[in-house]
Amino acid sequence: MLSAGNSIEKSSYFTPKEIAALTAAGFATYADLLTHFPKRHEDRRNFSAYPMHATVQAVCLRGLVLDARPMRYGGGLSCYECIIIDGAGGVFGSSKITCRWFNMPFLSKVLAAGQMLVVYGKVKDQKGRLVMDHPEFEVIKDEGSESIHVSRLVPIYRNVSGIAQRRLREMIHLLLTRVDPASAIWHVDVAPGRERFADMKEAHFPESIESAHLALRRFALEEFFLIQLNVVWRRTRQMDHAGRILGKKTSLLKRFYESLPFDLTIAQKRSIHEIAADMRQARPMNRLLQGDVGSGKTFVAMAAMLLAIESGCQAALMAPTQILAEQHFLTFRRWLEPLGVRLQLRTASRDDVAYEPQEGGAQIMIGTHALLHRAEDFPDLGFVVIDEQHKFGVAQRAQLISHGVKPDVLVMTATPIPRTLTMTLYGDLDVSILDERPANRGKVITGLRTTAKVSDITAFLLEHLAAGRQAYLVYPLVEESESIKAESATVAHAKWVKRLKPYGVGLLHGKMSAEEKESAMTQFRENQTQVLVSTTVIEVGVDVPNATIMLIHHAERFGLAQLHQLRGRVGRGEHKSYCVLLTEAKDADALEKLQVLVDSSDGFVIAEADLRLRGPGNVLGIEQSGVGDVKFVEFLADTALLREARQIAEVCMKNDPTMETENRHLRKWIDTSVFSFLTRA
Repeated sequence: MLSAGNSIEKSSYFTPKEIAALTAAGFATYADLLTHFPKRHEDRRNFSAYPMHATVQAVCLRGLVLDARPMRYGGGLSCYECIIIDGAGGVFGSSKITCRWFNMPFLSKVLAAGQMLVVYGKVKDQKGRLVMDHPEFEVIKDEGSESIHVSRLVPIYRNVSGIAQRRLREMIHLLLTRVDPASAIWHVDVAPGRERFADMKEAHFPESIESAHLALRRFALEEFFLIQLNVVWRRTRQMDHAGRILGKKTSLLKRFYESLPFDLTIAQKRSIHEIAADMRQARPMNRLLQGDVGSGKTFVAMAAMLLAIESGCQAALMAPTQILAEQHFLTFRRWLEPLGVRLQLRTASRDDVAYEPQEGGAQIMIGTHALLHRAEDFPDLGFVVIDEQHKFGVAQRAQLISHGVKPDVLVMTATPIPRTLTMTLYGDLDVSILDERPANRGKVITGLRTTAKVSDITAFLLEHLAAGRQAYLVYPLVEESESIKAESATVAHAKWVKRLKPYGVGLLHGKMSAEEKESAMTQFRENQTQVLVSTTVIEVGVDVPNATIMLIHHAERFGLAQLHQLRGRVGRGEHKSYCVLLTEAKDADALEKLQVLVDSSDGFVIAEADLRLRGPGNVLGIEQSGVGDVKFVEFLADTALLREARQIAEVCMKNDPTMETENRHLRKWIDTSVFSFLTRA
């Protein structure tokens, strides 16, 4: 029998090319390969019937390749087209589906007429022809009754470059028959009485979809336990650390309150009170400020930083983009400069100060990643604010914090996180939530238009521009693309310049230089241009109260959270505002997604809908800190499972606070980002 901990590099079961491919993909041991669980299972006992119309859900079809050939379309776009028919025939004879793969010429060496294929994807109607674009596929050969590839529930894995799906399935099946179950060491008995290796087999090659789900859920529980163990460990250590006591002096904060021409919301006041209470504790603060777009996070951060600098230390705010950092600097300068607060902006291209050098150093530093590289700017950093924190890596956040002496840390996000995920992502942080909008904000009306005419859009814009308002026109692409059928910002800009004369039309996108971006934003902010054609570079941090129109072209190409963020750029002044979602999509899923924006302006409701529609993996993105290594992302929406994992972790930590006695075998998993399930025997 083989050990789960055996090295793949020394395997005699795989070819040198296969070993190289597995190693390059990060598989070091047999255990790593055995825990490459299926992303789904296909029921190849009974294939879906060939549809007569477009489908909302993906279908799994088995068919005979009638014809396969390369095709060329206008603009140099190429695709490989494969027509499959229902070899078994149907009630009305053989059905037919056209499968297309764009810019994949190598498929001519893989697919040919006469083959039997299994394809998986959504069917759409294109001018009366039923097509599947970029379906997953597998060539089926003559199979015996005991085949692992057909006539059963078949595992479908995430691709491993250099290894075909069929071969990957065979490799894992081989290991399940050869690896000694006793060599699989489990970290915690999360399911007493269950035979662990039997669960492993059921997760890959199940008897039923239900049994596969239960087996995978048990593995997810173990993974989430390890994540929660880290969360509880960090939180316990945080409570034990000595910190600096800040925030007892409040005269500067009171002057700030008195200077405001409006009253803060109850949620803002509550959050400031929670932050101040943390700052006055003799331990470093570690708090998340989570607020919907337009909820006033900046003013909360401003108030907290005033408490810090009146205590004699410096404060810093780091933002992910130059546009957002500059917006913060302008806002802070407007409200805090009259109070005598010394401000400085530092980005890759700008270094501005808002005080006379003889007055002393900057009390508040605002900037981008440029703040990370100048430790000499921070002789006594005591308070750190990280805005849109999910756009920074763990190391970047830690680097800024390291410039200080046990600083208090406030991380902020304008992307509402589903409540079911907060305990996983931010379980070691205290959380403050801004769930109100300031009273002086105008109403935002959201509309969905599927067949809008350019003439109608132009008339709508001209009407509001004539009334003195401004508008954003957002596009998904910077430049035209051969593979994506969508108008770009640069091409659209030239057209809108002509349509909207005599009004000024600016252009803003991510490929422009920092100086060009700054110029475009300044002109729009000062109403020198009345319309800004842009990509999603304006998603966060842009605050122009006079802008009341947001037109989002090809809205189906944006995520719900991104659309909600874009909508948050309007309605920031007293005037009624409009967000119009423009789409030509016919897909029911896309239209359902966009309707969520029309029906709700609550970011938390939208986040929950996004979780339901797309699943946690797509909602969070693999770049999300702490999530990229999670194998069972789909179970992050399982609240009961998360709570169970947290309870087991808390009991574990309570019984063994130092993780050095009964749980010493778990100590090596603390403060690591890789969560495996099997270890070397």
